[in-house]
Amino acid sequence: MQDFAWTAKRRVFILEDDAEVARIIVTILDEFGFDTEWFARSSELNAALQRRAPDLCIIDLMLPDADGMDVVRSLAERHHFGLLILTCRSYLEDRVLGLELGADDYVLKPFDPRELVARVRSILRRCAPVQQQSGAATRCAHFCGWVFEPGANRLGGPAGQEWALSAAEARLLQIFLEHPRRILTREQLCGVRDLSPFDRGVDVRVSRLRRKLEADPERPRLIKTVYGAGYLLAAEVEWLNQPAAAAPGAVRAP
Repeated sequence: MQDFAWTAKRRVFILEDDAEVARIIVTILDEFGFDTEWFARSSELNAALQRRAPDLCIIDLMLPDADGMDVVRSLAERHHFGLLILTCRSYLEDRVLGLELGADDYVLKPFDPRELVARVRSILRRCAPVQQQSGAATRCAHFCGWVFEPGANRLGGPAGQEWALSAAEARLLQIFLEHPRRILTREQLCGVRDLSPFDRGVDVRVSRLRRKLEADPERPRLIKTVYGAGYLLAAEVEWLNQPAAAAPGAVRAP
C-alpha cells in the first residue's frame, strides 16, 4: 500500500448502522493511514463529538435513531469538518437536499472502496487550505462592503451580517475572490482532481453563497452565471492584512 503521508493522523468518523458496511469502510480507510472511529447510532456520534472532532464524517442516511438528513443539517450548523453522505438513497432530490444542507459529497451504495477513499481525500484537499490558515488569519478580502477572512471561514456584511461558512463554501468563495471579474468553469471552481461526476454540487454551493451575499439571490449581482461557461464574481476585490484578534466572533446566521 502506498504511503500517503498527508493523511497521517486525519480522523474520520463513520456513522453507519450496518456493521459489515462499517467494517469495509474502516478497513480501507485504516489501510490508507486514516484514524477511524465507527458509530452505529447518531447518539453515539454526538457523545463522541463532545470530546473531540474529526476532520471528516461519513454519514449513512438510514439510521435507527434519527433521520440522516437531520443529522447532516445539525452537523453542518454546529461544526466545520467535512461531511460525506454514503447511502443507498439514489433520488436526485435526496442528493440535492444533502448538498443544500451542507454535505461536501454524496456517494451511493454499493460503492467501490478505492473511489470512497478518493472522495474522502478530495474533501480533505478542498477543506485543508482554509483550515490550515486558521493560526494566522491575517489576510482578508474586502469587496462591495463585505469582508471575508479565509483563516476563520468568516464572512461579514455591510449591514452587520456575520456568517460562519462551511469549509466548502469558504474555499469556493476564496477562489472567486482570488479571480474577480473572470469567468470560472466548474472544473476551475472545484479543482480538476476534486471534480465529482455529480458536479451539481458546484451549483448548489454557488446558490448557498448567493443566499448570503445577494439582496435578491434570484437576480444575483455579485456572483453571475455565464451560461454555457461558468460563473463570474462581478466585484473589485482588495486583499488586506488584518490581525486575527481584531475580527469579531462569527455566528451562523439563521
